[in-house]
Amino acid sequence: MATRMLSGAYRLPAERSYSAAMTLDDFTAWCRARLARLPIRAFRDPAPVVSVLRLSGVIGRIGPAGSGMTLAGMERAIERAFRGGRLKAVALAINSPGGAPVQASLIARRIRALAEGKELPVIAFAEDVAASGGYWLACAADEIYADESSVIGSIGVVSSGFGFPDLLARAGVERRVHSSGRRKAMLDPFRAEEPEDVARLHSIQADIHESFKRHVRLRRGDRLTAPESELFEGDIWTGSQALALGLIDGIGDVRGVLRERFGERVKLRPVSVRVSPLARLFGRGRGGAAAEGANAVIAALEDWARWRRFGL
Repeated sequence: MATRMLSGAYRLPAERSYSAAMTLDDFTAWCRARLARLPIRAFRDPAPVVSVLRLSGVIGRIGPAGSGMTLAGMERAIERAFRGGRLKAVALAINSPGGAPVQASLIARRIRALAEGKELPVIAFAEDVAASGGYWLACAADEIYADESSVIGSIGVVSSGFGFPDLLARAGVERRVHSSGRRKAMLDPFRAEEPEDVARLHSIQADIHESFKRHVRLRRGDRLTAPESELFEGDIWTGSQALALGLIDGIGDVRGVLRERFGERVKLRPVSVRVSPLARLFGRGRGGAAAEGANAVIAALEDWARWRRFGL
């Protein structure tokens, strides 16, 4: 396509200094040169563009309805954020308490692949919270900014649930579980915890935690100013405190920082996840209104619990 020859209708006038047979790239360059001569600033000096990709909410499939950020749901929006003329950078507007570590890793990895392939800087902006998986996403950026009161950090791994063995005993209910693997029913909430099961869970958490720490070390490097024993124990900080620890690069918001960086005329191009009408139509009503309502309640409770960990 780039080397296709244009027909005679697109040939330059006689004053050109090279062959009448032009490639598409030659013709594009000629058009730009002509537009630059017009007495309209938008043609002579086009404003720079920065895509603003919003990463908001819990990460991963939450509740039976499967809400939450996943790579499958975000990939097209991520790719659109890295497309377009006059694009100077991609901004990530992050407001997330975390969630599934695998999905956080997949989304961050896709952002980095496009940033390096397109040679575009990525700048993250934390809003209310960029904690746990939310901070994992922020570290996909080359720079991280936050509000003074943003909640930052929570570099750790958590697993939570409920146990009901005494409730079943009082109700006179016998729990029956049959499995072919010794650990297949590990941490069943209706049975008392076994020490070896808890130890196995801790081993899995430690492995995931190490992946998280490795990602932060790789992306933040020498900017981290506190020892790992302080940074990687799941603690959280305000934006001001995180700046002193090297977890972020500055205090600021999307509009202010980008105008300072790219000029007052910079155009912020919002990029959001698009849901097709067919997906909206067929994504509802499965199992009837009662089931849909129950799914919504469960998802809302799980979502609420994650945000409440950070006082939100």
